[in-house]
Amino acid sequence: MKNFLWILIVIAIAMVFPIFFFIKENPFDTASFLSLQEKEMVAWQRARMQINPSKTNHLETFKDMQKNSEPFKNVNSCILIGAPPMEKKLLTIGISSMQRSQGSYLVDTLQSLFFSSSLSEQKHFIVLVHLADPDPTWCGQMISNISTIFKPYIQASQLVVINTPPKSYLPLKNLKKKFNDTPDYVAFYSKQNVDYAFIMNFATNHSDYFLMIEDDVKCVPGFVTQIATTVSAWENKPWVTLEFSQLGFIGKLFRTRDLPCFVHFLLLFYQEMPCDCLLSHFHDLLMQQAPVQFFPSLFRHMGNYSSFESKFSNLKDKEFEDDIGSPNNPAASVYTSLNVTNDSVLMNAYSLDKNFFYSKSAEAGSHLTVVLDAPAKVFRVQVLTGSDLKDENQLKEGQVELGYDSTNRINDCDDYILLGLLVNGILNKQVLSNESGKKVKCVRLLVTATLPSGIIVRHINLWVK
Repeated sequence: MKNFLWILIVIAIAMVFPIFFFIKENPFDTASFLSLQEKEMVAWQRARMQINPSKTNHLETFKDMQKNSEPFKNVNSCILIGAPPMEKKLLTIGISSMQRSQGSYLVDTLQSLFFSSSLSEQKHFIVLVHLADPDPTWCGQMISNISTIFKPYIQASQLVVINTPPKSYLPLKNLKKKFNDTPDYVAFYSKQNVDYAFIMNFATNHSDYFLMIEDDVKCVPGFVTQIATTVSAWENKPWVTLEFSQLGFIGKLFRTRDLPCFVHFLLLFYQEMPCDCLLSHFHDLLMQQAPVQFFPSLFRHMGNYSSFESKFSNLKDKEFEDDIGSPNNPAASVYTSLNVTNDSVLMNAYSLDKNFFYSKSAEAGSHLTVVLDAPAKVFRVQVLTGSDLKDENQLKEGQVELGYDSTNRINDCDDYILLGLLVNGILNKQVLSNESGKKVKCVRLLVTATLPSGIIVRHINLWVK
């Protein structure tokens, strides 16, 4: 039998080797107008098509695997706290939590979720927590803490806590060793993949969208509105996930209709690699060419200790820097459609001193736009409105947008993207771009609802590299 297998291997190598030889020695079988580099690429792609099936065939194979598998045969996730809402929501926020020897961040994360959301925002989402640790003592303590601290949200069907018994889990011993990982680490991420699969399976029918975060994050105020705004803008565009954080599996948004497919994918390949790596392969499977990331992040990683052996974790989001120094507003002009009074100077809105700009009225659609003399790599924007002594003349219904220009306009830009919404008249955001070399030319403060009184624009501060 062994001799027969070796014969097959030798035959396979003999068939594949000429393909690679063809790539190196005969790259000129295509149209004469192609460059040498293009011809080599075409030859390489043709060889790959002979060696491996296309992604479409991969998808068909995966669908066949789904039909022949029974991943939920013994799954029996049960509700420990609360009850799902009767009506379908916009968003389910999922958290899977494990015990850490250095303490838990879960309660702090839940507080951040609810405290960072207005009452109107809370009507549109539910929080689903999966207590995924097999220790009954720890689970009992967490149930007690959550039931006491978050009682109003539980009664309002805004918080549900579930658990899945150990008998439902796939094997977590004698797993495949990958990438020189230790057996303990392979077991850790394999279990985590199954944990995530269980919570996503439970979440499928309760909302239109599902957001996965981790149990040690802090949320940006108004994150629900920002996600809803982004989803609306991307409603008719193809995507598998939208990413509101660069780190791990934090801030990954799915359509709930796609969850069953991803759940099967996680369970079929749970021991191959960590979930964020599996997600990248899932993107390839469904033809999403690159991550769709939005900046700045809506979730900040706060935990210092990993749930894997409670080791110290130095995982930091580079968007959140504690010491960024003073703003360095570059040379710019300021334009506005707001009502400029005779005793107010428009440029004061952009000055670095204590002066400010005041407008007697602000109608929906009006703007104040800073246009840089030369486009720059802006990495942070701060907008302060209202009096610094009293909460008066704030722009509470407004947003800040970044402008890019390809047509050399003098006092405007031809392309704007949303940076963020003002919260209590303030925005303080890190700016990142996944497009190399893309520079900001305009920063626009946009009024989104007519105000009954005037507004003060105290500062528009920029940090430029």
